[in-house]
Parts: sequence; C-alpha cells; structure tokens
Amino acid sequence: MKLKEEGAVAPGEDLTKLFLKRRLVWAVLLVLAAAAAIGVYGTVFATRAYLDQTSSRGQATLRLAVAVLRGQMSRYRSLPALIADHDDIKELLADPLNERLRRNANVYLQEINGLLASSDIYVMMPGGDTIAASNYDGSASFVGENFSYRPYYQDAMKGEHGRFFALGTTSLKRGYYFSSPVVVDGKIGGVVAFKVDIEPIEASWKGGDYEILVSDPEGIIFMTGRPEWLYSSLLPLTRERLARTETSRRYANATLRELPISRSSFHGAHDLMTITASGTAHEYLVLAEAMPEAGWTVSVLLDTRSAHAQALTGVAAALLLLGLATLAGAIILQRRARLAERMELQASARAELEHRVDERTADLALVNRRLETEVAERRATEKQLRQTQSDLIQAGKLAALGQMSAALSHEFNQPLTAVKTYADNAAILIERNRVEEARDNVSRISTLADRMASISKHLRNFARKPNQKLGAVPLADVVKDTLEIVAWRLKAANATVHVDLGPTPLVVRAGSVRLQQVLVNLISNAADAVEGLADREIRVSARRRAGKVVVSVRDHGPGIPAAIAERIFDPFFTTKGVGKGLGLGLSISYNIIKDFGGSLAVSNDPEGGAVFTIELDAVRAPLREAAE
Repeated sequence: MKLKEEGAVAPGEDLTKLFLKRRLVWAVLLVLAAAAAIGVYGTVFATRAYLDQTSSRGQATLRLAVAVLRGQMSRYRSLPALIADHDDIKELLADPLNERLRRNANVYLQEINGLLASSDIYVMMPGGDTIAASNYDGSASFVGENFSYRPYYQDAMKGEHGRFFALGTTSLKRGYYFSSPVVVDGKIGGVVAFKVDIEPIEASWKGGDYEILVSDPEGIIFMTGRPEWLYSSLLPLTRERLARTETSRRYANATLRELPISRSSFHGAHDLMTITASGTAHEYLVLAEAMPEAGWTVSVLLDTRSAHAQALTGVAAALLLLGLATLAGAIILQRRARLAERMELQASARAELEHRVDERTADLALVNRRLETEVAERRATEKQLRQTQSDLIQAGKLAALGQMSAALSHEFNQPLTAVKTYADNAAILIERNRVEEARDNVSRISTLADRMASISKHLRNFARKPNQKLGAVPLADVVKDTLEIVAWRLKAANATVHVDLGPTPLVVRAGSVRLQQVLVNLISNAADAVEGLADREIRVSARRRAGKVVVSVRDHGPGIPAAIAERIFDPFFTTKGVGKGLGLGLSISYNIIKDFGGSLAVSNDPEGGAVFTIELDAVRAPLREAAE
C-alpha cells in the first residue's frame, strides 16, 4: 500500500473547503450588515432610551423646584393684607404728615420685617410715594421713593392683590413683590408692599448635574444657578418685549441680552437646546413647566453628553458582542473542518480529561469541606452577635427601668411614709378617745392618697397612646400637668421653673397629650442644660400675637452652637453622652408641632442660654374636648 504523497489533496476535500469558504463569505457579509444596522439604528434607540431616563430624573427635579417656588410664594402671600389691616398703617395713611404716626409705622414695619426674615416692607400713598418702610434708617431707604410704575402698585390701587418679580431700582437686589390695598374709611388709601429675597432659593440650585432657570413672560432669565446666564433672554429681544420690560422697570438698569441658543428635537420625543459660550457649544435636554399664577416658566436643563456617551458605550458593547459571536462562529467552522483530524485524539484526550476531572473533583470536595467549616463558624459568630445585641438591649431596658423606678419611688415614698405615721397616730388617738384629732389624721391620709392618685393619673394619661384629633386646648392645664410629670427631673437637676402665661387664659389648637409630650421634652432638655450651673432657672412664657400663641422655653445653659443649630431637629442627632438619649426627642417634637399646623424653632438668647419657640394657632374658646 502506497502512502499518499505529501501535499496531495483528495477531490472530496476540495469540495468541502470550497463549501466552507462560501459559508465564511456569507457569514462575513451578514456580520457586516448587522454591524451597520447596530451602528445606525442602535445608536438612535440607545440615545433615546438614555434620554428617557434623563428626562424622568429631570421631571422629578422640575417638580421639586416648582413646589419650592410655590411654597415660598404661598408662605408670604397673605402677609401684606394682614399688615394693611393694622391700625397704625391705616392711621398713618389717614394723616400722612403726622411724624409720630410715621415713626410708629417705620418701627412696626422694621420689627415685622425682622421677624418674618423678608427683604423689605413699605407703605405707599396714592400716587406711589413711599411714606414708611422697614429700611427707613438705612442708606438705601425707600422713604420718599415713588414706585407708581410698578405693576404691583397699580394692581393694588385697583383693589387687587398684586404680585411682581423685579430687580429693585433702589436696592438693586432681586425679589418677589406682594402687595395689598389699604382700605381707609371704605376707600383705598394706599398700598402695602412686601418684598421677598429669592437668592437663598437660587443658591440651593448650584452644584447639581443640572441647570435650573426661571424666566419671565418675555423669556428673560431672572433666576439661575449660572450667574453668566442672568438677565439673558431665551426669546428674541424684540422692540415690543423690551418696551414692556422698560415700562415696568423690571430689571432697573441691568443689561439685557439674548442667550446664544439653537433649539432642536430628538426624533420628536425630546426638546434639545444648544448654548454656545466662549466658543464652546453644550447641548441640553430641556424640561419646562409654567407657573401661571406668577407668570413664570421654570426650566431644567440636563447635559446630554452623559446620555450620548452611554449610548455610544452601549452600541460599542453590542458591536463587541457581535464580534465575539462572529469569532465564535469562525471557531466553530474551524473546529468542524478539523473534526476528522481530532477524532483519533479523542480517546487519549477523554482519558486525560477523566483524570483531570477526578483531580478537580477531589479539589472541589476539599474546598466544599472548608466552606462548610467557615459557614458553621460564621453562623456561630452571628448567633453570638445576636445574643450580645439582645443582652445590650436588655441592659438598656433595665437601666431605663431603674431610672424611672428610682424617680417614682421617691415621689411615692414620702406620702406613703406620712400615711404610715398618720395611721399609727390615729390608732393611738382613738385608743385615747381623742376622736377629733384622729379624724384630722384620717383627713390628712385622704389628702396624701389624692396626691398619689393625681401623680398616677398624670403618668397614666401621659403614657397612653394619643389619637389624631385636634381641638381647643387650654394652655394653662397642659403646662400644669407637664410640670407635675417632670417634677422629679427638676428635683434631680435642682432646677426651678418660672411660668408666665400672661394675664388672659390662652387656648391653642392642638392635642393635649402630644403638646404635653413636646413640653416635657423641652423642659427636660432645659433641666439637662442647667444642671450643675449657678443659674438653674427655666422660664416658660406664652403670649398671643396676631392670631397665634407663641410659647417659649428658655434656660440659662451654654446655648446651641452655631455649628449644630441647623441639625438640632434631625433624627438621631444628639449632643448627650452615650446612653443618655437616642436623639429623637426634638425630632419628634418638631413633627408633632408641624402636625398641629404650627412651628418649632430654636435660637440663643442675647443674655445666654437657649430659647425654644413654639407657634400655634390661637382659638377664642374651647370648642370641644381635645384630650387624647
């Protein structure tokens, strides 16, 4: 038998190779077509998907920005009408040349402006001349200025409540103006204007991965986190738009300019805006929402570079997967071409493979045993950790129970000792036939029993779960019950409480038990603050102001450091040592007062110490029982 000459190829092998070459050519063409389709259509679909995600995120930001602006406006909306109804303002407009009335009005407006943390409050005569202002003693006083050209003045003189955003012509500060007519003897005798600073809201927009801007009806940007865009127009500055802006002097002497933009749309699904600045163009996804009550348009601009980059990355990944699939197909074809050659090697390869599988199985068995040992050790460790945590929780419960038991024991032991003494004396007096004296001892025992019952009643009422109903609550009763509950804490700190609730009874809209809980927290914190100091007096005072009841709790402790003042009402934030509090008392108190429709704030008294101020709605008389 002759061996086949080297290089010789059988006819069947030529046909097989030709068939494989044709299949390879068709496969390459198919891969190129698929790559072109992915490159063209895949980029579009991927970009649209990522723009959809960016739009969803921007919608949440837009809704939040609009809600903040509306909340800021609604907060001050009714204040000009309240100020316009003040007797001092009406008397001044009735007699504008009276210096005493002008002085009283200026001081009143300055106090209200400081209390409300607004920008400016001022009063104008018919004609637009300002006769009283909160900044009457400042270098940029509004007194003597004429603002008749402002739309908010014109609306108020028509008997309407005015609103207007503008750059102040005197202060050169941006602000939102509210106005209200002052009715004197049935006629409009003047206008009260209230200016709110918007810069704190604008400052909160800086630093994000988006741009927020607010434009007026003429398309001019007046609020933005990018100072270089301020007073730029999103619309062409036509003569009509410039004329309307100049008539109201909305932006004083600020230079108005058009923002270099070009608008486009991504396949009709998303609005895009390209802004060119310093020779560099940036494309943004634009989301906008109108605020018809203010005549504003709030827009959120999101940079599309991230979406485009993610889309290109996705397409590149798809092409890479296609390339890998093509490579796998080529390998399969190559393997099929050489399948015959490898058949002879399969027997030895199978034996070698079985040997390796046995070795790998042994290794895996050893690894499994090690893993089982490690899992058992970890379970034992977790069990020990849970037991330790349970022990720590139990220890905390026992410590709290011990503190409460010591306080209640001290409160009940004194009257119980007295009861025992009076009872022994009564028995002796009865034996000696001294009935009147024995009757007096029994009366004293009854009084002490009433005292213990009162303490138990207050603790029981304080501990039971309150309901959610609100009603008229007499403040004096709540303060009295609170002081009886915290009496043991005040004794422990050797602190005294001075209560001043004013000459007339005060009634607030709240829930008695929850309001009691807030006062217990505040007075207990005050006792902690003054413990060990020379001045351990705590002052609780309350007064009625403009339909509100303001309750303050002041101590003479070290006060609240400025570094933590903004976090004092955060959950789990505490300055006490370990084991002395969870940091939830002030957070719970803040939310309780908020549920009542009021507010809780903290400040430092100029003479030292912290002052917690509660503001609640006042009611004329109890309408129904509000006990919880």
